[in-house]
Amino acid sequence: MLSGITVRTVGAWDAEEIVGLYRAGEWWKEEWTADGITALIEGSFCFVVAVDGTRAVGMGRAISDGCSDAYLQDIVVLPEYRGHGIGDAIVEALVNFCTARDLAWIGLIAQPGTVEFYRRHGFARMPGHVPMLLRDEDALY
Repeated sequence: MLSGITVRTVGAWDAEEIVGLYRAGEWWKEEWTADGITALIEGSFCFVVAVDGTRAVGMGRAISDGCSDAYLQDIVVLPEYRGHGIGDAIVEALVNFCTARDLAWIGLIAQPGTVEFYRRHGFARMPGHVPMLLRDEDALY
């Protein structure tokens, strides 16, 4: 990992920096506002940021009830910081947070082209399972 980068578990962060990370992941719709970012961070089981100085250059979060399952999502690193192990450190921090709380079932939906990245961290395809999403013209995706 690049020198000077730290991965921190946080309960709050600058909303505009988080919006910038969502944009880098191509998950942000420009008609949205940053108003919900604080609640998104607070409502996550674990929210981590990779920090260069004081600037968030990567993030990820786990959502869970805290007693059975967890899902990792929104893992992203700014393009200019990719390829230096920051994403690995984010995934490791999230997995460690979950396993330290005895959560044994940790899942995610990998975007195309990211399967090998997650495989390095012990994730594998779930044979016989199909990820699904409620579709609606007003839905996030």
